[in-house]
Amino acid sequence: MLKPKILVTGATGKTGMPTALGLAEKGFPVRALVRRDDARAALLRGRGVEIVVGSLESLRDLEQAMTGVKRAYFCPPLEPGTLRRAVLFAAAAREARLEAVVQLSQWVADASHPAVHAREKWLTNHMLSWMPDIGIVTVQPGWFADNYFAVIGQAAQFGLFGLPLGHGSNAPPSNEDIARVIVACLAEPAPHIGKAYRPTGPRLLAPGDIAELMGAALGRAVRYQDVPLAMFLKAAVSLGLSEFVISQLYWFLQDYQANAFGVGAPTGVVEDVAGVMPEDFLTIARRYVRASPLAERGIAGALRETGGLLAALLARKPDIRRIEARLGAPQIEGFVLARESEAWTATHA
Repeated sequence: MLKPKILVTGATGKTGMPTALGLAEKGFPVRALVRRDDARAALLRGRGVEIVVGSLESLRDLEQAMTGVKRAYFCPPLEPGTLRRAVLFAAAAREARLEAVVQLSQWVADASHPAVHAREKWLTNHMLSWMPDIGIVTVQPGWFADNYFAVIGQAAQFGLFGLPLGHGSNAPPSNEDIARVIVACLAEPAPHIGKAYRPTGPRLLAPGDIAELMGAALGRAVRYQDVPLAMFLKAAVSLGLSEFVISQLYWFLQDYQANAFGVGAPTGVVEDVAGVMPEDFLTIARRYVRASPLAERGIAGALRETGGLLAALLARKPDIRRIEARLGAPQIEGFVLARESEAWTATHA
């Protein structure tokens, strides 16, 4: 029997790339929608994936990408306009008569969340569920393991794991395990239609645990330093992160401090859905250490990290309220973080 063609959006990203590769390895014809035909797209093409350059902002691009497709992975970027892209995707999906869609959502998605991305993820979840003839599967990971390695350089050079995580816990999933769940749902959608899955790692970890395991992967002692949120935001500015990403991290890190990502974790989703044991954090960390030049200790690395610290100290603290006003996402009375939301707690605890 011929396997159906599957569209992967965001196909050169953290979950899109391993999803496209995983489906291709299982013998599915895969079409990847990418923003540009770069080295990452070339890697996919080399594995037999069809490359289509286009935008989630273009209905025409989406319609062309879905021609001959039966299933799709919807993975919008962390940028303004999540709901708009979802509506365009849904319109094209109905026109193409897709049979199943797996969407990437977010564990803290809620109608009352102060982060506009979390609100629009919640709206997207509901809007896609209204399509009568397309089966929807929701994958809603929390804080990715990948996020911690933004500070692998300081951990390698100075033995410090500095992030504003407070005392929050997490069972961090790898990009690859999240993709394994997505691949399983796209390969055989029927048992998963209408369900929401939260992939996690195998163990709940405090920030100190994560620092210790990162140190084990680096071959040196690493300790956790709880960094003030304001200082982290200044570092984000110095690194050139977009105002939108900075404003969303401002709220998501407060979720982390309130232990929203520790709620309900760990889960058995990776084993139950993908049929494999989830990767532990040490395994993930060792992979990043092998791949990242920032993990190499030496004078050059120490100078680089010292320069980064000085740049963060000199950067201007971003004004989150002004950023949100400029982006058209002002705060209103009644917005609350995930752990403070009765609706979120009732469905996630």
